[in-house]
Amino acid sequence: MAFKNFKLETDADGIVLVTWDTPGRSMNVLDETSATELEEIVKQTTADAAVKGVVITSGKEALCAGADLSMLEGMAHQYADLLKAKGEEAANQMLFDQSRRFSQVYRNIEISGKPWVAAINGLALGGGFELTLACHYRVAADNPKTRLGLPEVKVGLFPGAGGTQRVPRIVQPADAMQLLLKGEAVNLTRAKALNLIHAIVPPADMIKAAKDWIKGGGKAVAPWDEKGFKLPGGPVFSKAGMQMFPAGNAIYRRETYDNYPAARAIMSCVYEGLQLPIDAALRVESRYFTQILRSNEAAAMIRSLFLSMQELNKGARRPPNVPPTKVKKLAVIGAGFMGASVGYVSARAGIDVVLIDRDQASADKGKGHAQTMIDDLIKKGRAKESDRDAVMSRISATADYGVLKDCDLVIEAVFEDRKVKAETYAKAQPLLKDGAIFASNTSTLPINSLAEEFKDQGKFIGIHFFSPVEKMMLVEIIVGKNTGDAALATALDYTRMIGKTPIVVNDSRGFYANRCVGRYIAEGNEMFLEGVPPAMIENCAKMAGMPVGPLSLSDEVALDLGLKVMKATEADLGPNSINPDQKKLMVELVEKQGRLGRKNSKGFYDYPEKGKGQKSLWTGLADLQPKKLDPDTLDIEELKQRFLVVQAVEAARTVEDHVITDMREADVGSILGFGFAPFTGGTLSYIDFMGTRKFVELCHKLEAKYGSRFTPPKLLEDMAAKGETFYGRFPPKKLAAA
Repeated sequence: MAFKNFKLETDADGIVLVTWDTPGRSMNVLDETSATELEEIVKQTTADAAVKGVVITSGKEALCAGADLSMLEGMAHQYADLLKAKGEEAANQMLFDQSRRFSQVYRNIEISGKPWVAAINGLALGGGFELTLACHYRVAADNPKTRLGLPEVKVGLFPGAGGTQRVPRIVQPADAMQLLLKGEAVNLTRAKALNLIHAIVPPADMIKAAKDWIKGGGKAVAPWDEKGFKLPGGPVFSKAGMQMFPAGNAIYRRETYDNYPAARAIMSCVYEGLQLPIDAALRVESRYFTQILRSNEAAAMIRSLFLSMQELNKGARRPPNVPPTKVKKLAVIGAGFMGASVGYVSARAGIDVVLIDRDQASADKGKGHAQTMIDDLIKKGRAKESDRDAVMSRISATADYGVLKDCDLVIEAVFEDRKVKAETYAKAQPLLKDGAIFASNTSTLPINSLAEEFKDQGKFIGIHFFSPVEKMMLVEIIVGKNTGDAALATALDYTRMIGKTPIVVNDSRGFYANRCVGRYIAEGNEMFLEGVPPAMIENCAKMAGMPVGPLSLSDEVALDLGLKVMKATEADLGPNSINPDQKKLMVELVEKQGRLGRKNSKGFYDYPEKGKGQKSLWTGLADLQPKKLDPDTLDIEELKQRFLVVQAVEAARTVEDHVITDMREADVGSILGFGFAPFTGGTLSYIDFMGTRKFVELCHKLEAKYGSRFTPPKLLEDMAAKGETFYGRFPPKKLAAA
């Protein structure tokens, strides 16, 4: 039988080499075709007495990137259809049978009676890594780029093809839990130390080494199928087991606040599975996997953090009529912390960068900041000296605007002040070459008003980076009313070059991300003024799923910047545009107490010197609260809801205002840009999965108690009345990548 995704060659020794090479794809993934074909290959090789063993490898640079998540999403839709048509039992059985196909194929490899070797020539993640774990021997080609791991938990799932059972039967329980719950991939050295692979050999010797193991009498029995097998960490109900599981539970609660059903399922699978023989344990894993596959969290996270993010990264919003662009030389005007960081990530991506500032010393300081960042990576072993030389050779620093004549893209990252920006534009415009695109990294000033200072507004666009630039994966691209397609295409192509995920938004004050995150910070301030204890504000925000509390985030952003934005908003839009009590609080903290946030080591928190302990809430905060509420009388669920609802309702307003035109961007942008509770799938998915009607009712309940910031926009009221969802009413356009 000829296979589409696999090629089979049998040598004179009766060893079958199975090469996985899916046509038309850069990566092998576990899809329907691969599952069916692998089933057949296992059947054939098991039944054929002439076959002495099997080696499985890849015809691509990587072995396998994991399961095709759109296939899993399809299973969830199939489940919903069958649930309506035939009821819960039939739907559950279908999902259970479908979702454990890979688990069964892998188990059949293990008990085939024929020795199977995984010849790992590159990346093996998720179901691809689980395939190697089911093989009797694992040999890897020496490659510093190879990573092995089980990242499923990052998209609301867990390894459902034996990963939760085989990993803790190979490695110590604490290491196994790290691999499963963190989802981080490991390099070959670490994998070998953990016994996840047996040998690392030069790439040219990999297939020979795999075949030699079979010819040398390699056993076709997994360790856990041998009589007398002992778990690496001892039985669950042993002294070691009892040190592991109760402590693991506590860590799980601390890290997730029980918001992630997949992480809880991993804990249960390992705990229950290690008390059972492997076949029963795999069945337990499949039952939990079926349960998680039906969860809202998995559906939301797969959609936003995998499918939507992939589509946006491939250029879903790129104008199709513009040919591909390549930024060869970039100028960054303003070599402060932000500008220097933008220059650094661009140079790392292979772009020549020139940092421009008001004088040579300031420009050199920016270049020095870039050097510090790469030096830190070298210290941590995440970059080589040669990387530093390459990056730094691409960065030059100057006070001379004349260098702009050679640049394809210019990013302005000067102070957030209209006058300073206008002066910069006046200096830069006459020097730009034909076809060059000019971008502002403003985070608050509307792009349309800045573009008025620009002659050719078609070439003017906003490219808003998030701090710290080297860590934050989101870039918000702001299109003004006159921005042309060439500017948008260039901005998107550049974002892709530097390895960031772009969202495209229309112009408004605060754009999208800052509008929503501003609401989050303000809600923390509101609670503070109501008399909620500061520690409770921070903890409830984290319990709701936010990465940091609003008071801590205020400190990170800088309290003086928050006050400046408040004053600018008040000046532009009048006194009713801000909350006077919040302004009074900020004036007290910034102007009277001199507390600016993390940057001067004091804000809502006190910050000790580096290496001298952890930050702690400032003891003087209590004196700034007009009243104090008894924490035992407060509704924790309501506090958690307020944090998420106030951001989600603002996101809905951005859709009504046409700032957001693609729902994927609201969701992906909210998770990557300001850490909106990832298990919800993002701001709009939070509303969709709750149901618009139920969400609007919740808004009205909070509005009655706390005011108009919870008032749902007319669009949302309309959608609730019709029972619509955002993704139903505004389905994303599936454009082919440019």
